[in-house]
Amino acid sequence: MHDFSQPVIALATFELEAGNKFDEHVHDVDQLAWVREGVLMVTVGSRHWMLPPSLALWIPAGTWHTTTSVRSGTMQGIYLNPRVSAVQWKEPTVVSVPTLLREMINYLGADLAEEPRKRAEALMPDLLQPVSTFTIELPMPSDSRAIAIAESLLANPADPRDLAAWGLTVGASTRTLSRIFADETGSGFGQWRTALRLRAALAHLAEGAAVSQVATRVGYSSTSAFIAAFRKIAGQTPGAYFAQLSPQPESA
Repeated sequence: MHDFSQPVIALATFELEAGNKFDEHVHDVDQLAWVREGVLMVTVGSRHWMLPPSLALWIPAGTWHTTTSVRSGTMQGIYLNPRVSAVQWKEPTVVSVPTLLREMINYLGADLAEEPRKRAEALMPDLLQPVSTFTIELPMPSDSRAIAIAESLLANPADPRDLAAWGLTVGASTRTLSRIFADETGSGFGQWRTALRLRAALAHLAEGAAVSQVATRVGYSSTSAFIAAFRKIAGQTPGAYFAQLSPQPESA
């Protein structure tokens, strides 16, 4: 049971290795999911958010979600009282994590007296500023042959095989596999693989990898082709997108 007498109910720290995962679960309180180091992926349904330390995700109470450590790091979970919070977002919302919010989280994690804690907790909602991001929609197929393809591509997004080549591996015709992906994911195989590659790219870009390196890692033959695919989904280039998400220096 939670103590609902305080705005900030609890803070929890998790040291995670790459690939560590909290299977789908739900909280009866609001959560701010953030990583001090590394990259965290939060999944709600078929939507995926990639979160470097400059971003956190507000997860409203009652939202089923999965969290995965894409890169080794430290995850901080801040659990807030939905009954008294000034933040009443009903959908998962990405917020920026500038220096001031990071230091506030550190401060609330200390052993504070009651009055200083109350003042800090009252200020925290004002520090949660939404930023414009996009999510990657990546529904997974359920057919065993398509699952085998999907899992292989998740492990190696740069795999260049087309459906005809995959069909030789999993024992199905190109037409059958094409129909399966369309029926079970809502998109054609090419579109689905593009979403998968961009999801993988976001993790590398969040760590500061060069766009040219990321393009190669996720299977694009040229940087320009990768940028074009990214722009089609995000509406801007990778450089412009991540520049807007970087915390701005605090004013003197």
